[in-house]
Amino acid sequence: MKIEFAPLNIPLRRRLQTAAVVQWVFSFLALAQCCLALFLLLCLSQWWVLAVLYAGWLYLDRDTPIRGGRRSHWVRGWTVWAYFKDYFPISLIKTVDLDPKRNYLFGFHPHGVLVAGGFGNFCTEASGFATLFPGLTPYLLMLPFWFRVPFFRDYIMSGGLVSSEKSSASYILSQPEGGHVAVVTIGGAPESLEARPGALKLQVLNRKGFIKLALKHGAQLVPVFSFGENELFDQMENPVGSPLRGIQDRLQKVMGVALPLFHARGIFQYSFGLLPYRKPIHTVVGRPIQVVQNPCPSREDIDALHKTYLDGLIQLFEENKANYGISEDKHLTFI
Repeated sequence: MKIEFAPLNIPLRRRLQTAAVVQWVFSFLALAQCCLALFLLLCLSQWWVLAVLYAGWLYLDRDTPIRGGRRSHWVRGWTVWAYFKDYFPISLIKTVDLDPKRNYLFGFHPHGVLVAGGFGNFCTEASGFATLFPGLTPYLLMLPFWFRVPFFRDYIMSGGLVSSEKSSASYILSQPEGGHVAVVTIGGAPESLEARPGALKLQVLNRKGFIKLALKHGAQLVPVFSFGENELFDQMENPVGSPLRGIQDRLQKVMGVALPLFHARGIFQYSFGLLPYRKPIHTVVGRPIQVVQNPCPSREDIDALHKTYLDGLIQLFEENKANYGISEDKHLTFI
């Protein structure tokens, strides 16, 4: 394989963008393990008292990830996120104004490999969420497993990440003053195994828990499609029924975390590595679907709203695809 090296005269601005993405990929792939190792080292060192005190804090703070988390406006506004946004670049597009007196459930599609658009738009202020949607506070839901890792949990909560447990979403959507947005990656971890350039396959047909939540709390449903999310990484071929996919599916069921074998470019060369390609991400927030609160929705109620949601998602995609380089003959596939 011929290796294409990056030129030496790259502007400092682009180098800083690459550095910002390096730390983001590191955070996703290795920061949790480093935080756990640090905690264990504290336990075995002369500083074990600090570990004991922190363990006590973890116990007292155990419900915070399911009660809105603990965001830090300082962390969300770090300059590093501006460089992160500009690397791709990432943009957030509003189609209509949203009433800050209502609560919303954003259905984010597709998952992609590392949910770059979801993180950049809803866990930082780099793309201007607060300016586009004044009065709204976004919370990106993440697997509960990660909120059990010492130190790491506090870092991810500072960006607005919260647990994806049902009680967590319910807490956000039940706030009486409104202005809260639960951002749910509908396809979840399994959908990441389908993430590769050109993929338009969404795992949504049997995903109806978010519909029930919206009905129970009267939250307005908003389809969100992130154009370019699947273009960031290549992935080893893993068709359904293949040995690799079988292993990935079993690991996902046991661990709750999918393990896509992805690759793209490196830091100093463009031929291989774990950094995403510099491909633009355009995250389009669609029109809200009005939901009438129903504390005890029937299966028929859920199915009817689910169909309305899918129709809204298709409409959002079809109305915007030509703007972002998708040909007219390409359409969403639901599985």
